[in-house]
Amino acid sequence: MAKLVSKTYGDAYLSLAEEKGNLDSVKEEVLSVRRVFSESGELNQMLSHPKIVKEEKMRILETAFKGRISEDMMGFLLVIVKKDRYRDIMSVLDYIIGRMKKKEGIGSLWVASAFELSEGQKKDIVDRMKELTDYREFEVDYEIDEQLIGGLVLRLDDRVIDSSIRTKLQTMGKSLSKIQL
Repeated sequence: MAKLVSKTYGDAYLSLAEEKGNLDSVKEEVLSVRRVFSESGELNQMLSHPKIVKEEKMRILETAFKGRISEDMMGFLLVIVKKDRYRDIMSVLDYIIGRMKKKEGIGSLWVASAFELSEGQKKDIVDRMKELTDYREFEVDYEIDEQLIGGLVLRLDDRVIDSSIRTKLQTMGKSLSKIQL
C-alpha cells in the first residue's frame, strides 16, 4: 500500500515539475527536504502527533520550510499532510529521488556476499550489471552475510538475483524431500 501511495504522489509531483519545466532542480530540492525530515526528530514528532490538528501541522511545515523550498514543493508537502499521508512523506521523497536517478541512468544495486569482495570483483559486478541493464552507473551497497555460505545475492529495483550456496542447498533439499523411495 505504501508503495502505491509513494508512486501516486511521486508521479503527480514529477508531472507537475515536468509541466512547469523545472524537472532539473527537483532532485536537489527533494534531497534537501528529505535531509531535513531525516535529521529533525522534533519536526517528525510534531507532524506525527495525533493530538495536533492538520491545520497546525500545515502551519508547522510552512514555518519550517518558508523561503527555503519552492512553492510547488511547499504545496506538495501541504497536500500530503492535508490528506493524512504524513507517515508516507519519506517513502514519497525516496520514490521521487529513485525516479530522478533512473532518469539520469543511475541504478541502486544491493549486493550481499558471504565474504568481503575485492575491488576487482566489485568492478566486475558493476560492469556486468551495466551490460545487462540500461544504467550508466550504479550506487552500490555491499553487505557481508556469512549465512550465504558462498555466491551472491543482488537486488536491483524490484529484481533479485540469488546465486548463493544457501539458496541452492535449500532448493536441492526441497527437491530431495519430494523424491519417494
